[in-house]
Amino acid sequence: MLNRRQKHILLKFFSMFSVVRGYNILIVVVAQYLTSIFIFAHHLPLHKVIFDLNLFMLILASSLTIASGYIINNFYDSEKDLINRPIKSKLDRLVNQNTKLSFYFVLNFLAVVMASYVSFRAVIFFSIYIFAIWFYSHKLKRMPFIGNLTSAILTITPFFIIFIYYKNFEHVIFVHAMFLFLIISMRELTKDLENITGDLVLNYKTIPIVYGEKTSKYMLTILTVLTLIPTYLLVFHFHIGKMNYFYYLSFLLLIVFLILLWRSNSKQHYLLLHNILKFMIVFGALSIPLIDISMVLNKIVYIS
Repeated sequence: MLNRRQKHILLKFFSMFSVVRGYNILIVVVAQYLTSIFIFAHHLPLHKVIFDLNLFMLILASSLTIASGYIINNFYDSEKDLINRPIKSKLDRLVNQNTKLSFYFVLNFLAVVMASYVSFRAVIFFSIYIFAIWFYSHKLKRMPFIGNLTSAILTITPFFIIFIYYKNFEHVIFVHAMFLFLIISMRELTKDLENITGDLVLNYKTIPIVYGEKTSKYMLTILTVLTLIPTYLLVFHFHIGKMNYFYYLSFLLLIVFLILLWRSNSKQHYLLLHNILKFMIVFGALSIPLIDISMVLNKIVYIS
């Protein structure tokens, strides 16, 4: 049995894990490696990608930066989260704000150190990325359109650094990126609808508050239709192997999303829509090996 002190330490750990959203960071790490293996560096042998120390440092620096971003976002949104996410907020508050800020600076420092192993340009990139996340959390998040656009860009930035590292400019990569960017943009606007109560109380100028829920639904409808374009292109104009099944499923989920969207009028409804989009992002990342399933099978045979 754990004593009181051990329970307290364990609760603090889970609290910090909740603040930095460790589960999201794990998905990003897996997605970065999978995109490196099957998309950005598909022409390289598998072991050269997996055991590339520079790539490891870039992914580690990305993870640390994302974690620090969640901390500073939690710091600025603590009052809003009490309204929108009371249960999670109680867990997050087990770690005081001073400790969170200390972790924030330490994680950013370590991220820059990891980047310095790769190159000075990587240091500049992550320094700008860190500043951009802080500026978004401090200022831009409260602005309609600009806040949503910035959030979507910051979310895909960890994949952009890998893209730059491998310098792979194939058209299919840009179409994949377009699909991801649009889905994330939809998720950000759906989150605004979900969190409208807390945003209204704390005077956040989000799209649903400034322009109304109906306008937000029209915008989400337009984004959904736009997302169907890269979905169609990836299935019918590019060779993506068995991953086309994911995009077939995405097409069906987007139709379901659209039907449910116009029937939604409560936080629970918007939470369901948010989870549909989150599922698409996570399942999409885990489906990347389907692009070249033969590589996976050959590796399994090789290991056996």
